[in-house]
Amino acid sequence: MRVGILDSAPAARSASGPALLGDGDHTRDVDRFMREVIARNPGEPEFHQVVREMAESVVPYLAGRPDLRRARLLERLTEPDRIVTFPVVWTDDRGDVRINRAWRVQFNNALGPYKGGLRFHPTVSQSVLKGLAFEQVFKNALTGLPMGGAKGGSDFDPKAHSEREVMRFCQALMVELHRHIGEHTDVPAGDIGVGSREIGYLYGAYKRLENRVTGVLTGKGVAFGGSLIRAEATGYGCVYFCEHVLNRRGDSVAGKRVVVSGSGNVAIHAAEKAVEMGATVLTLSDSDGFVHDPAGIDAEKLAFVKELKNGRRGRIREYAERFPGATYHHGQRPWRVPAEVVLPCATENELGADDVATLLSGGVQLVAEGANMALTLDAVAALREAKVLYAPGKAANAGGVAVSGLEQTQNAMRLAWSAEEVDQRLRAIMRQIHDECVTYGERNGAVDYLHGANLAGFIRVAEAVLAHGVW
Repeated sequence: MRVGILDSAPAARSASGPALLGDGDHTRDVDRFMREVIARNPGEPEFHQVVREMAESVVPYLAGRPDLRRARLLERLTEPDRIVTFPVVWTDDRGDVRINRAWRVQFNNALGPYKGGLRFHPTVSQSVLKGLAFEQVFKNALTGLPMGGAKGGSDFDPKAHSEREVMRFCQALMVELHRHIGEHTDVPAGDIGVGSREIGYLYGAYKRLENRVTGVLTGKGVAFGGSLIRAEATGYGCVYFCEHVLNRRGDSVAGKRVVVSGSGNVAIHAAEKAVEMGATVLTLSDSDGFVHDPAGIDAEKLAFVKELKNGRRGRIREYAERFPGATYHHGQRPWRVPAEVVLPCATENELGADDVATLLSGGVQLVAEGANMALTLDAVAALREAKVLYAPGKAANAGGVAVSGLEQTQNAMRLAWSAEEVDQRLRAIMRQIHDECVTYGERNGAVDYLHGANLAGFIRVAEAVLAHGVW
């Protein structure tokens, strides 16, 4: 099987040496830095997006850290350790040969083994995975757990294939992937298109190929090493983070109208926890459109959605057919429904600058990313200009990878914690992340959560890289 491994290479250096970041005007430094990043990584807009977001926080900080500037920490942290790319050749139910492309982006392991999800979706590309892996490095750092950052996946669409085709694809993918992962090297998890079914097939193939029972994948079934609360963790953690943000203002999630996009794992459990904490959840969506239920999507209705999406793999429009008073809006997103709290939980760049104007007219107070990179850069800028609270994904949705890390710990100790113990640890981690965002993001009594999350994550990783020397 053909495999390409793209190792990072140092940027070209002029005779007098490149100018150090943080030496001059911060805006000019960021623009110059981004020109270099784009030149080294052409045609990768998603990667450029997350790097710019980080650079705008980090470059001003570097002015006071000559040690990090001389070591070129930001430049080094934007180069992945390696990218493994390979074809996945498999046969469909008719016996026809199919070929998909797969990647594993191992971005940085300064803090621990690489850790990050696998995504199966037709839109998966190297740019998307590099952007997500870069973001994962700092998200994982915020949890305080010993995890590096990675991301992987394939342009395979599990929704378009039968159960047995999904199984054969997962097995074919693991034939190559197993060489590059391990419990002390790289520990993948699930992501969009990779749920408990896919993780089970992937883990079964890994175990057969390696002849070892290890904690190499997280998100496993509880019966074979998975952690309780793992499925709920990203959504629950997002709402816990929102509660801390609002508590700091003397407010609470209770009584708030909440708009949620998506109807997958993150969206359903974010809605579930918000309802449990006294909020009224008004919307859910999928790629076809959204449903609006003015009466609120309560626990009984969420049980229907869980069966619809996880059992029958149906479409969200069926919700409006089942519950009188709810309406379905084909081809639209839910941002025009008035709400104080907005949780984009579907996919990257689903909320743009034009949507922010709509949210403002609906009385939004807090936007928290349940999905990775859910907001465009322009949308983030518009929210910050309007002084609306914004919780970036690297902080707000870190609960999922936090419990993945706790699953690794349970696997290593050969034990299983109760749901209550895992949830307690998740709550503590989300509080810690919030407090670090406040420490690094507070300015004149207000907190810029994006700036705080970026700096807290960057400093932790940068200090580790600095201590390891130059290789």
